[in-house]
Amino acid sequence: MIDFDRYDRVRPIQWLGDRLRLLDQRRLPFVVEHVDCRDADAVAAAIRDLVVRGAPAIGIAAAWGVLLAARALTAVDGREALARLAPTLADLRAARPTAVNLAWALARLAAALPGWGSDWQQRLADEVEAIVAEDLRCNRRLGELGANLIAPGSGVLTHCNTGSLATAGFGTALGVIRAGYALGRIQRVHAGETRPWLQGARLTVWELMRDGIPVTLIADAAAAHLMKTGAVQWLVVGADRICANGDVANKIGTCQLAIVARHYGVRTMVVAASSTVDMATASGDAIEIETRSPDELLSFAGQRTVAEGAHAWNPVFDITPAGLIDAIVTERGVLEQPDAAGMTALFTASS
Repeated sequence: MIDFDRYDRVRPIQWLGDRLRLLDQRRLPFVVEHVDCRDADAVAAAIRDLVVRGAPAIGIAAAWGVLLAARALTAVDGREALARLAPTLADLRAARPTAVNLAWALARLAAALPGWGSDWQQRLADEVEAIVAEDLRCNRRLGELGANLIAPGSGVLTHCNTGSLATAGFGTALGVIRAGYALGRIQRVHAGETRPWLQGARLTVWELMRDGIPVTLIADAAAAHLMKTGAVQWLVVGADRICANGDVANKIGTCQLAIVARHYGVRTMVVAASSTVDMATASGDAIEIETRSPDELLSFAGQRTVAEGAHAWNPVFDITPAGLIDAIVTERGVLEQPDAAGMTALFTASS
């Protein structure tokens, strides 16, 4: 039995009725500070600037951003409201192009609005609340499903941050680690630092320590040696988009970890809500990979660390081919050895 409340203490997104309060993840772990967003433009900026991050959390924040914009509108029904909200939806969608949850949440609201009458604002608020509640329930189920794949006493390695900070609560890949630790299946947890923003070092380690789960930080470059020692049996990661053939877009560095894992006999588990699955995208080749400012690589903590005139390339995500993935875990079930046929069976036939 898992005591979910014990491992679910962080809430990065809070709706306060007239504004959206976001835990500023750029300031963690030493400063716990919040940013209040009072309109959709502020929400879009917070998403772009990584105040809020993690595919599910981005989608949730964007949904609240639509509600903020809606509160400033007068419209007779949902159809008229949708027409007036179109620029806001476009701006929010453009804030982070790779993570599919953002587009999914906005599409869900856009599809529902035309069917609502004069009470459209309240129904919009109810729909956003439903998105949040569904994500939390989903994550808790993911945790149990993924943990059941792991043999008792195992060690795991995770990458980036996929916990409460990246979701409505509990987390995706980190939810599996929380559930696995609670059930005695996971004995050792290693977290890669995840450069250049150090989400693993700053955020994942912070979350696990708050939960009382022992965690060991490693440099990203130490992963191969760690796997060679036999201390790790699973690589457990999240996803920003899962394609129709099982290819996965995730934080940069995931693909090379999966390659090394396959070499050393470590299994790779991808954990995500079904809202992260994009059956309209055939393979990872069709995904737009976001790049960010080279300054994130050329400087550290505001201090330049690289010689003037040097160039840097800073992609934020990479594509892990389905052939390197042992299991994709969603709330709909576990798909082992994912391929196009398995994805279609799980995510089209049951949709």
